[in-house]
Amino acid sequence: MRRTAAWLGALAISGVVVALPAQSRPDFSGRWTSAPEPAADAPPAAGERGRGAARGGRRGGGGRAARAGDMGSGWGTVITITQDARRLTVEYAFFARGDLQPPLRYTYALDGTPTTNAVTMGRGVQEERSRATWDGGSLVITSTYTFAHPETGEPVEGTLTRTLSLESPTTMVVEVSRAGVLGGPPNTTRTVYRKLAEGG
Repeated sequence: MRRTAAWLGALAISGVVVALPAQSRPDFSGRWTSAPEPAADAPPAAGERGRGAARGGRRGGGGRAARAGDMGSGWGTVITITQDARRLTVEYAFFARGDLQPPLRYTYALDGTPTTNAVTMGRGVQEERSRATWDGGSLVITSTYTFAHPETGEPVEGTLTRTLSLESPTTMVVEVSRAGVLGGPPNTTRTVYRKLAEGG
C-alpha cells in the first residue's frame, strides 16, 4: 500500500498523469413493476383478466395527481427505463388503453444539464423542469412543476426529488421526497420495483 502511494506521488511530482478507472455507474435499464409478485398457486380472480391496462393506466399512473399527494414514485406501476452514457428515459402508460394515447415519456440528461419534459395531460401541455446528478451509486433527479391552485387558479410551483438506486440487479428502489404544497406537509415515499423478464 505504501509503495503504491509513493509511486503515485512520484508520478504526480514528475507531471505524469495517472488514469485511474472511473467508478462504474448503475444501469437502470429494463422493464420494472412495483406490483406484488403473484403467488405461483394463486390464479387471477374472476373478472381480473384484461383489466391490467386500466390499472397501469389512468388509475395506476403517475402524472400531476400523483405528484400532489402520496402516490409512490409518481411513475406508475409498470415502467420502462432506457439508459445510455448521456441520458435516462422513463416511459409508462398513464392513460387507459381505450383512450388511444401514447405512453408518457420523461428524459433526463446524466451530465447534470437541466432538461424540460412536456406532456399533454388534461387541458393542455404540462412541463416539468429537472436536473439529474449522481450521488455515488444513486441517481438523484430534482424536478419542479407548476399547477393551478384549486381555489384561485393561480399558478403554484411544486418540487420533488426522486432518488434511484439498485438493491440488486433485479430490485430498484425509487425514493421520492415532495415539498409541502398548499399548506400540506412534506412527505417521502419509497417504492420498490422488481425487474420483469424480457417479454414478461
